[in-house]
Amino acid sequence: MAEGHPIDLSKIKTPVFIHAARKDHISPFASVYKGVGLFGGEVTFVLADSGHIAGVVNPPAANKYRYWTGANHPPKPDNWLAYATEHPGSWWPLWAEWLKEHAGTEVEPPAPVAGAPAAPGLYVRETLESIREKTGRRSTP
Repeated sequence: MAEGHPIDLSKIKTPVFIHAARKDHISPFASVYKGVGLFGGEVTFVLADSGHIAGVVNPPAANKYRYWTGANHPPKPDNWLAYATEHPGSWWPLWAEWLKEHAGTEVEPPAPVAGAPAAPGLYVRETLESIREKTGRRSTP
């Protein structure tokens, strides 16, 4: 639900890359894996072999850990892992390749807008309440 309206993630057709860490105690693998069945487009799921922090920040140069990939997404995460392919090292190169394949053509950044505030910009300071104030919408109960 968002502002009282149901959200149907299956209508999202944009390719999705979902990352989980096998030993993550904050975002457990089984919970993150549920995301593979929510989206309506292509889903790539990768499982890193470490915890909450190391599962994300393990760079290729460290030559540590491993990760798993699998094209099929059965309902249960343990079934996915049973058939997934194990790869040595960091998952970053896989992610970099995925980004390259889905990014489109590189373009020059737009020129700065005269009079615009310095980075990171005012939008960073926006809150749901400040947007509602500007648009005249009220909070939902």
